[in-house]
Amino acid sequence: MSGTYLGKEWSSLEHIFKIYDLEDVKTILFFAKLYEGIVVNHKAEEAENKRKAEQRKTKAAGGGKTYTHNVRG
Repeated sequence: MSGTYLGKEWSSLEHIFKIYDLEDVKTILFFAKLYEGIVVNHKAEEAENKRKAEQRKTKAAGGGKTYTHNVRG
């Protein structure tokens, strides 16, 4: 798994519409997909901001590289 969110699995939605006897399926599906897009974009922005913050933190700490020298004389 790459950790990338690819979207919801919508195959069972038809059964839910039948259970609740929903008639305007197109409108409901439109708003459900719209909401999903908003949530996915928000999560992607959060992940990008977190990645950039970690990158800044690493650079501020001296590049993130630590060297250990064991010198015996």
